[in-house]
Amino acid sequence: MREFFITATDTDAGKTFVSCALIKALTQASIQFVAGDKNICATKPTKVAAFKPVAAGCELVDGQLINEDAKLLSEFANCQQSITDINPIAFAEPIAPHIAAKKQNQEINIADIHHHYLAVKSLNADVTLVEGAGGWRLPLGPSSLIPLSAEAMSLNINTANSQKPAYQFLSDFVKAAELEVILIVNMKLGCLNHALLTYETIKTDGLHCIAWIANCAASERMDNLTENITELEQLLPMPKIAQFDYFNDVDSQGNKLSFHEKINLAAQQINLVPLLK
Repeated sequence: MREFFITATDTDAGKTFVSCALIKALTQASIQFVAGDKNICATKPTKVAAFKPVAAGCELVDGQLINEDAKLLSEFANCQQSITDINPIAFAEPIAPHIAAKKQNQEINIADIHHHYLAVKSLNADVTLVEGAGGWRLPLGPSSLIPLSAEAMSLNINTANSQKPAYQFLSDFVKAAELEVILIVNMKLGCLNHALLTYETIKTDGLHCIAWIANCAASERMDNLTENITELEQLLPMPKIAQFDYFNDVDSQGNKLSFHEKINLAAQQINLVPLLK
């Protein structure tokens, strides 16, 4: 089982678009496995689960807060997951999640995130893709000093003091779960600095950044895009597995493109070899 965490250099970098494209590419791929007692090598479709632990800016639908990003992830993942399974912690206001939680006198608890993630892991997917929110150091807010749950402890959280840190970040969950990281670089002015700082922080946190993706999230193409991508290819040690130009709502022939059609096009551009080898 492979487990990946999708992070980005900043917010609005296209994490959900890229996550859906990755899931689409993965579900179209086949993996090898040993069948039966005779060690016969066979192939099967890749089973992919999705998880977006925290989201804000959700819409109330039939009494349930629904995050549009989680809804899109559910449309591409091929495990039996409800939107709540994918996104267990949701807030209505489109603001930083820890601020939204504070305004509702709630607390975002790392141990709770682990509990929900264990439910996703129990699906035994070949690949689990976890989409973050914001950038790498997304604050979750201060936490009460509550002993960690057995579920969280089973995921190798540092329990030297048997208590959570006074202030939590989503990256603490990624570290505890030991997820491999895929970095999305939002190709705009400042992306070189943003990408290097994010990568160096991931590395300092002791995690493996397995690949990066160049994504043009804005309709206006940045100046010297090719030169910036070349610089990043030289400065970042992990492979670039995709480069996405901005996907317009119509193709070159003037035909309207749906979100799913854009995802299909993007999925074809992803090199999965570094992720599945």
